[in-house]
Amino acid sequence: MPPTVTLYTKPGCHLCEEVKAMLAQLKRQFPHMLAEVDITTSGELMRRYHLTIPVVQIGEMTLEAPITWEQLARALARTA
Repeated sequence: MPPTVTLYTKPGCHLCEEVKAMLAQLKRQFPHMLAEVDITTSGELMRRYHLTIPVVQIGEMTLEAPITWEQLARALARTA
């Protein structure tokens, strides 16, 4: 079963859209399931992530903005 990649995001976040596009491109090489979490639906998530989105969680690894292609590829490779 492919790993789940959790993307913490919010509406109108252009950096989040860029990371989502990178994940879509990397999916061929590193199959995964994408779970998007809108931080605006929870006060706790807003407090935790409002200054650091996009945030990507892959297993035990957490990446915070700015997130590069290389960081995503390395993190996905570790879970493959």
